[in-house]
Amino acid sequence: MLELLVIFPLIVAAVSVPVSNYQVRSWLLPFGSGVHLLLSILLCRGYFPEINRWIGLDALSRLVLIVTSLLFFSCALYAVAYLNLRRDRGNRVMVPCLLVFLSAMTLATVARHLGLMWMAVEATTISSAPLIYYNRNRLSLEATWKYLLICSVGIALAMLGMLFVAYAALGGGAPVSLQFDLLLGGATTLSKPWLHAGFVFLLIGFGTKMGLAPLHTWKPDAYGEAPGLVGALLAGGLTSVAFLAILRGVQLMTAAGDGDMARQALLGMGLLSLLLASVFMVRQQDIKRMLAYSSVEHMGLLAIGVGIGGMATFGAMLHLINNALTKGGLFLAAGNIQRAFASKRLSEVRGALKALPVSGPLFLAGFLAITGSPPFGPFLSEFTILRGTFISGHMLLGMLILIFLSIVFIGMGATVLAATQGEPEQKDSGFKDHFLLYFSPLVLLLLILLIGVYIPASLQNALQQAADLLEVRP
Repeated sequence: MLELLVIFPLIVAAVSVPVSNYQVRSWLLPFGSGVHLLLSILLCRGYFPEINRWIGLDALSRLVLIVTSLLFFSCALYAVAYLNLRRDRGNRVMVPCLLVFLSAMTLATVARHLGLMWMAVEATTISSAPLIYYNRNRLSLEATWKYLLICSVGIALAMLGMLFVAYAALGGGAPVSLQFDLLLGGATTLSKPWLHAGFVFLLIGFGTKMGLAPLHTWKPDAYGEAPGLVGALLAGGLTSVAFLAILRGVQLMTAAGDGDMARQALLGMGLLSLLLASVFMVRQQDIKRMLAYSSVEHMGLLAIGVGIGGMATFGAMLHLINNALTKGGLFLAAGNIQRAFASKRLSEVRGALKALPVSGPLFLAGFLAITGSPPFGPFLSEFTILRGTFISGHMLLGMLILIFLSIVFIGMGATVLAATQGEPEQKDSGFKDHFLLYFSPLVLLLLILLIGVYIPASLQNALQQAADLLEVRP
């Protein structure tokens, strides 16, 4: 079943290439991702295949798998109407690349071998680069090359980290292997200096893909120039997969008895991410770049939650879901606004609430959700992270988080309110709200609202199991 989960999107991608009908090729996206989501739900609801040397599911991978599959299916539904508007650009490249991207994210999520996980994460870089270049202009070309160069350097550093981890096993007398469960089983025998060096390089390498500061420099350009649905997948899907890769390193360090070092590193990078995001979000004139810095902020919150441990780790697992779904809704709504105004610059976007009666309010609601306003889900997860921070005695850190979140709320609010309020300028863009263009962001935000009001027992158990997996000590 897990092999089928990885292979099926590749089969649909191969089928889409010779298809001549434009609409049929577009509809292959929701078909392929819909089957993928169904299989993911079946696997996570009870049919758990045994973990082998290469692939398997645990509490962490189940959480990331469901989130990324649900987000991708939502974006696939949106893509049908979006690609119909962009017939000038075509979908012959977009459709297969999106499906390969889904397959690569799935493989990285279920991989139980560090080398296989590394290969899958690198495949996400290659398959998503043409998606960022979809608009085929000077700015999108620059963003694509920056994304490729910076992320490829990061992935190369992650490979170096894996080599150090393998050498740590050799130095400790354990069998040399990158099979994750073997490494966990023999973690206490690993050579500490080499293991520490390996974790640092893994954190830097996969932290680049995740977008933790100061490794985030590709994000504003890539998110700013990519189509809205691609930005949603990068901000909600790819970052979750990269975070999972970092959590594998945290698991290994904790099993070896060096979890405190790993958590301190995450705290430092998480706090720096909040600081830089709050600075660059003030007076931000580009809507999509604003969302990119918001992504940096929330990657920082995830890192801080795991770095604190205990209750904050549970909050981080919940925030992973909230961030992915909320960012998905925000980017899709922002894409509609960009199409309606033929711009994403604040100087040209005014009165989105009146110009787009559905997408405009959704964008405003998404802003309230992502900044932690009740009753949306991010409020609950951020409150849990803050509560865990104060309970653990990190008073100064908790105060700094509150200050940075307040700055983010003010800076982001100034941009969003300016774009949504007022009278829209008369522009004949020909774009109107369409059901398939606002259905996905509407559903995603309703899910976030539901999580903020009520967490089902099954979801709560899944979150607790994922958090407990990061707290296991030798």
